[in-house]
Amino acid sequence: MIEKEKAEQVIGILREKGMALWMIFTRETGVNPDPAMQYVLPFNLTWQSALMFFADGEKIAIIGELDRQEVEKVGIFSRIITYRGGIREELLKILEEKSPRSIGLNYSLDDPTSDGLTHGMYLLLQEHLEGTRFIHRLTSAQEIVQALRSRKTPSELERIKRAVEETEKMFDRLTKVLRQGLKEKEVAELFVGWMEELGAEPAWDPSSCPAVFAGPQEVGAHASPTEKAIKEGELLNIDFGIKLDGYCSDLQRMWYFLRKGETAPPPEVIKAFDTIKTAIQLSAEELKPGKKGWEIDKIARDYIVSQGYDEYPHALGHQVGRDAHDGAALLAPIWERYGSLPYIPVEEGMVFTLEPRVNLPNYGVMSLEEMVVIRKDGAEFLSHPQKQLWVIGG
Repeated sequence: MIEKEKAEQVIGILREKGMALWMIFTRETGVNPDPAMQYVLPFNLTWQSALMFFADGEKIAIIGELDRQEVEKVGIFSRIITYRGGIREELLKILEEKSPRSIGLNYSLDDPTSDGLTHGMYLLLQEHLEGTRFIHRLTSAQEIVQALRSRKTPSELERIKRAVEETEKMFDRLTKVLRQGLKEKEVAELFVGWMEELGAEPAWDPSSCPAVFAGPQEVGAHASPTEKAIKEGELLNIDFGIKLDGYCSDLQRMWYFLRKGETAPPPEVIKAFDTIKTAIQLSAEELKPGKKGWEIDKIARDYIVSQGYDEYPHALGHQVGRDAHDGAALLAPIWERYGSLPYIPVEEGMVFTLEPRVNLPNYGVMSLEEMVVIRKDGAEFLSHPQKQLWVIGG
């Protein structure tokens, strides 16, 4: 069970980071879930709940009495304490008993995946702790949550690999039926049908998963498919991923539709494809534990600019896991909008996308997206990189 793997993993992270207690303080998680909850419990909680992980290895759940049976089934917590009237008394008992010198909570300025504690719940916790020494020991658990999300366990990696494999099969399936005249929406509908066959979900908002871009574009990378038709002499770019067994893929692939009489894409199209392919390879070669995200982004960004193209207007890559945008560390430039995320060191077990792009005004978007996992010695591709531009027609 992945929840057991992650529960054990968090104890090691607490010791590594020097934090005595990580606490998920939450309620009505079906309405307003904390993103970290999915790593330790596969269902929702109702009443105020404190899921407590101590650096000494003990795991304690303080929950409403109606949730006890389901929490027991998971088999993670060494102690399950229930209440009926209110959580405060039981919470303070455990804090007095364990006396943690630091209490990590899920709030963050930069990372939304570490920012699951609502403002109301934070105020409520302060009320519970008022007059105790523990109110002065509250701190952000951002480093704990980031490491927990980012460092994929073997079971997590197996699920991600399967999602990638199934996504690649769908791209292969599409290539066999692509033709000029198909509309972006019609292409998207094919993927929707294949996901239903597989029992998978879109990896992100269904309105733009898949994102289908036929020919020259005026829209951004997160736009919905339109009635625009595929034409000869133009590119087709598709950004698509699935969520399967709780884990995601996120890939992009490229096609060119030959004009009458053409036997190959124009040289400027081939150059753009080769530039993107090389930028991905160059950045993957340097993507190793200890590197900062901005350093890897700069490799791809500088290479693309050196080939005469404008720099791409986004990060080179993001992490993937339970969500298409997972974890905190980003392969991103040092821009204000990314805050501290480009400075976070790359770690073994992280899964990243690599997705540079260039825009060819006369042909369309040229972008590939591959997925890699970080091993001790460097990046290992989880996807099979597209080595050649796929050609249709002629």
